[in-house]
Amino acid sequence: MQARDRLDPRAPFVLDIRELGRRPGTMRRLEKTVPAPAGLGLGAIGVGVPEGSDVELEARLESVQEGVLVTATVRVTVAGECSRCLDELDREVELDVQELYVYEPSEGGADDDEAEPTVQGDLLDLEPAVRDAVVLALPVAPLCRDDCPGLCPECGAHLADDPEHHHETSDPRWSALKDLVGETSPAREVPGVPDGDAGPDQEVS
Repeated sequence: MQARDRLDPRAPFVLDIRELGRRPGTMRRLEKTVPAPAGLGLGAIGVGVPEGSDVELEARLESVQEGVLVTATVRVTVAGECSRCLDELDREVELDVQELYVYEPSEGGADDDEAEPTVQGDLLDLEPAVRDAVVLALPVAPLCRDDCPGLCPECGAHLADDPEHHHETSDPRWSALKDLVGETSPAREVPGVPDGDAGPDQEVS
């Protein structure tokens, strides 16, 4: 088993649990605002929480037999580009986080050990749980607003600025027929028959 890196008690997401005293049933509440770490988002899509912006935490720490159960509400500001109109977006997102930090990792090898959140001394690190929750909550196609109409496919105009915006378009397959309409010659007159009266059964004198 590889040695774990020691947690820095001054790190923003590291929580001190000494007050719980490993007594099942003991609970502690805390509220704090910490700076967002780097890379908190979906880099390929260009949406995420700006580094250094406020991350608001409201957490409840409960001592249980196996370790410490952390239940938290996290509020962050998500920034990026609207997938429809390409405008900058800036929205507040609230999400829930729940994670059990065990005192002793379960047996099963290094892989299981590394994947299981653990208490280290009197400290636990909430950042991995917050990071996972934020990334899962981020939209793959972010919108500046739910009903964003996007851009005009013809000229790229913002449809939100001009809801009546449109272009006169015609099917190019009908263009040849349209040209023929203006070139048709007038109907041939039949001597002795008023216009419009000639027909297949009409007698012509």
